[in-house]
Amino acid sequence: MSSVFVVFHARETSTGGEDLKLIGAFSSREKAQEVILTVRDQPGFCDLPDGFSTTEYEVDKVFWQEGFGGPDPV
Repeated sequence: MSSVFVVFHARETSTGGEDLKLIGAFSSREKAQEVILTVRDQPGFCDLPDGFSTTEYEVDKVFWQEGFGGPDPV
């Protein structure tokens, strides 16, 4: 099994939505953590340093197989 470690930063918008930024995909959890340490002092990120998350994803695996049904969420 081969995996990547995907780093996101999320924060709530003034309208109650979510502003989600993809920071990158990395070959190890350690590299993902290094990148977080590198960017967390940058403008915007430093306002919410706890907004980072790292998720491991298996390569060549489908994670969402169902379509979308119904109206768009509000």
